[in-house]
Amino acid sequence: MNAGDQVRGDAASTLQSEESRSAVEILPTEASHLDTGELSEIPAALPAAALATTLQGPARAPESPIDAEPAPATWHRPRWRRRLAGLQLGCLAVLAYVALFNVSVVRGSSMAPGIHDGDRIVVDRFAYLLGPVERGDVVVLKYPLDPSLDYIKRVIGLPGDEILIDHGDVFVNGERIDEPYVAATDPLTRLCTRVLPAHYFVLGDNRPRSSDSREFGQVPMDYVRGRVELRLWPLERLGKIQ
Repeated sequence: MNAGDQVRGDAASTLQSEESRSAVEILPTEASHLDTGELSEIPAALPAAALATTLQGPARAPESPIDAEPAPATWHRPRWRRRLAGLQLGCLAVLAYVALFNVSVVRGSSMAPGIHDGDRIVVDRFAYLLGPVERGDVVVLKYPLDPSLDYIKRVIGLPGDEILIDHGDVFVNGERIDEPYVAATDPLTRLCTRVLPAHYFVLGDNRPRSSDSREFGQVPMDYVRGRVELRLWPLERLGKIQ
């Protein structure tokens, strides 16, 4: 038995206790008692169907299967995991770069102040397979007087260039070149030469203390072993070599 039937049965018992009547008249209920938001007393003679609707509230439309399913949760990787993954990828890239190329230790101060004794440098042995040697490149080369030894120098003259050194100033094809990487010049050196085909003219940045083309002559093209672009050690000077 539902709530509506129970209310109707109670009303019938009350009516039957009174004097006998041939019929029971149920007066209609005003619509305002059902639709307003205010609380009001429900008449005892309210029809069972209307009473059930009032107590249970308005009927709800059935939910569709799509609305009833919970939305899938979105999983986000923690920020620290993303940073760790990026760090690992960077370390793998550095290791691959070092393994593919060659790490060498500099001995001597002929390239100071840019490169010091004991610096660990990365030599790109494949750089000149993709492009030519350019003026200003720092290269590792075989020592022309003893090819078993490697030197590190800077390319100043390309094949066909006319080189003039006068009181520490360097001129290439009649124009003085700007050398911000040189801390000390050699004012005692005077030299004029033309670079041979398939050769390079090289100098050290520390001119007073460098053994270079002023001493051992021009360097054959096939003596160039690779280009130097990166210093790995010491850490406080880690980075690209100018």
